[in-house]
Amino acid sequence: MMKPFAIAAAALAAALTAAPALAQSPIGTFASQTGDTRVRFADCGGQICGTIVSVRGQTRDEKNENASLRNRNLVGVRMITMRPAGANAWQGTLYNFQDGKTYNGRMSMPGANSMSLSGCVMGGLICRSQTWTRVN
Repeated sequence: MMKPFAIAAAALAAALTAAPALAQSPIGTFASQTGDTRVRFADCGGQICGTIVSVRGQTRDEKNENASLRNRNLVGVRMITMRPAGANAWQGTLYNFQDGKTYNGRMSMPGANSMSLSGCVMGGLICRSQTWTRVN
């Protein structure tokens, strides 16, 4: 009597583990790894754009390579622009206001509430990654 149930349960478990993972959406607000910066991600014409909504500490873009932008408030600055690059993957640019530079980068969603961001130099040979957490 239990044998058909066991076979059905095994088949269901195999089907669930073999199914591809559903893509997670990066739309929403995420806190940086340190928690000092919050960025709202939204669709912007087929891309994903991340705009700073709050920041602790440094409030002006004082290290921007463009001297005319060094006095602007960081809140409202588009920090991240990504385009789709496969299943659960995006690539584009990341602006780091802490050093005033823009980097090529990648983004993925390992879970519904976590985002992995990598900024790279030297054509992607050297990358630095952070995990951000969804706050809403």
